[in-house]
Amino acid sequence: MPQPKLGPTGEADVIDTDYEIGQDNIQKQLGPFGLDIHNPVFMISGIVIVAFVFLTLAFQESAGGVFNAMRQWLTSNFDWFFLSAGNIFVIVCLVLLVSPFGKVRLGGKDAKPDYTYAGWFAMLFAAGMGIGLMFYGVSEPISHFTTSLGGTSAENGVRTDWAPLGAAGGDELAARNLGMAATIFHWGLHPWAVYAIVALALALFSYNKGLPLTIRSIFYPIFGEKVWGWTGHVIDTLAVFATLFGLATSLGFGAEQANAGLEFLFGWTVTDGSKVFLILAITAVALVSVVAGLDKGVKRLSEINMVLAALLLLFVVLVGPTLDVIRSFFASLGAYAENLIPLSNPVGRDDDNFRQGWTSFYWAWWISWSPFVGMFIARVSRGRTVREFIFCVLLIPSLVCVLWMSAFGGVAISQIINDGYQGVAEAALELKLFVMLEQLPLHAITSFIGIVLVIVFFVTSSDSGSLVIDTITAGGKVDAPLPQRVFWCVFEGLVAIALLLGGGLAALQAMAVSTGFPFAIVLLLACVSIFKGLASEPR
Repeated sequence: MPQPKLGPTGEADVIDTDYEIGQDNIQKQLGPFGLDIHNPVFMISGIVIVAFVFLTLAFQESAGGVFNAMRQWLTSNFDWFFLSAGNIFVIVCLVLLVSPFGKVRLGGKDAKPDYTYAGWFAMLFAAGMGIGLMFYGVSEPISHFTTSLGGTSAENGVRTDWAPLGAAGGDELAARNLGMAATIFHWGLHPWAVYAIVALALALFSYNKGLPLTIRSIFYPIFGEKVWGWTGHVIDTLAVFATLFGLATSLGFGAEQANAGLEFLFGWTVTDGSKVFLILAITAVALVSVVAGLDKGVKRLSEINMVLAALLLLFVVLVGPTLDVIRSFFASLGAYAENLIPLSNPVGRDDDNFRQGWTSFYWAWWISWSPFVGMFIARVSRGRTVREFIFCVLLIPSLVCVLWMSAFGGVAISQIINDGYQGVAEAALELKLFVMLEQLPLHAITSFIGIVLVIVFFVTSSDSGSLVIDTITAGGKVDAPLPQRVFWCVFEGLVAIALLLGGGLAALQAMAVSTGFPFAIVLLLACVSIFKGLASEPR
């Protein structure tokens, strides 16, 4: 078998030879009964996930303590690693944005985009941030404004003052700007840089180099033929675990918030049984979308969600303190730019609660989501240049997140400062959105729309995640048999149920951190592969 060439003069050989090698190895491992599965990856990940669900449900009481200890150990000992990795991903993206590599077109120089900008943005937004924005859009700015950054109180023995940025000193405006800067930090450039790295690498090596659309293909420039053996199996298996537990975290948050909203509006009693029922019901809807496929299912739901989210955002801006929201948007951007370096600093800080309890968890969560979101973005991004891709995936969604947080979080903070209303600050995390909306006109309608958004984001995350996991376990095939997609969709819901019953939100966060840590190492290597791969492309 001839060796692929990765030099600038070997483009044709790269495409033809790499594709042949990859497909030969995959076809040798077709499963029984005609199932198109990549046996080692599917079997190992499938067995481990089934065992995890069984053991967590069987030992619910002890599972919660294990999950909590796991998260605390990782975030307290490796917070510097998570922050450093996030910084590297942002720097790599910015370098690619301004470098000559930006002219490379994903799919070749004659490739045309498969989707319009509107459809493309809708799928990027729904897959990348959906449930998280609904859950944290109000709760995080309020949390930072009231506790995390402005004072010197203690929570569980951990200092909560924000030493690197300076104390707000009782200044409400300063506390507001600090809180919004911290929130944007968690939802701006860094998370989207993580997604962009994975998506760009997958698109480059699949569309330009002819390799299968799976995580292992990214590492061909580093490991060569070993990616078709156990080195590749380990990489893909880690990607499956990271994706599944990252998704389960989001689905768990969605279930908590949807339950809280239903109780708030209709008196729905929140119990473990109601959470399980809701996850099962929404998973069933996701199965219908999975069966419909990418264009008919995920794309349509994403566009519906985009419209609903835009309408809700517009309502909050126009009905709330509009000028205050606009000022908050620009002030928040300024505060973010001013404090970006202190926020990104991985060493010499004593703001343990913020750095470990918030930032480290977020970075691990985004990294664990990255195989899912990255592959999904790669599948819908053929035909874009690298510069266009980075600009649209990194900068535009970041600005949308800033606007969202400035509107929802800004209105909630304004209710505290201007109206003296403390309801949002005192409400549970999953209820803060609905308590904020209650102070605005038509709150019953907008709260119901909020619940619908959470549910549809839940569905789009579940069905698109199922498609991605199935692609990984099928060795890069994008048209694997339907029963495999159904299997992963069902088990995404079961993992979310197991984690909620076995420790609640803390268990969800613990597994996101635990799978995000090893996959962060994988992504750092992917940065090297991207530059190697782009160097072989004609410009």
